[in-house]
Amino acid sequence: MKKGKIKFLTYPLVVLFAGMLLAAFVSPTESTNMPENWDIPAKYKEMKNPHAGDASLDRVGKMLFAKHCKSCHGNIGLGDGPKAASMTAKMMPFNDPKFQAQTDGEIYYQSIIGMEEMPNFEKKILEEEDRWAVVNFLRSLK
Repeated sequence: MKKGKIKFLTYPLVVLFAGMLLAAFVSPTESTNMPENWDIPAKYKEMKNPHAGDASLDRVGKMLFAKHCKSCHGNIGLGDGPKAASMTAKMMPFNDPKFQAQTDGEIYYQSIIGMEEMPNFEKKILEEEDRWAVVNFLRSLK
């Protein structure tokens, strides 16, 4: 093999190796939209869910999730919906202990108020009870 061909083959391999090495040090869950990076007002952090544990809202929460959330978050909230691949933010799965450790008010804020790629649903989910039904459903995806 000639020296020119060796150099031609070596350069792409070195670049590929360097890229893989860099990728190993970047966490796949790093994103500006991860819950720990949300600037959630104290009002929401302290908010209490008036419908916590209300089983009569289970069907409503599931239906609203299917209508508004499933396309990005997937069937069971793993962040693997059809639209997820086109997003720049990595979504924390709803069964992640970090997600479930948040207060209901924090989940409400993220789910209803939104931020950046996470849309605002205040004009789409009008009833306060329905909004809490979504929060309850997200809690069930442990």
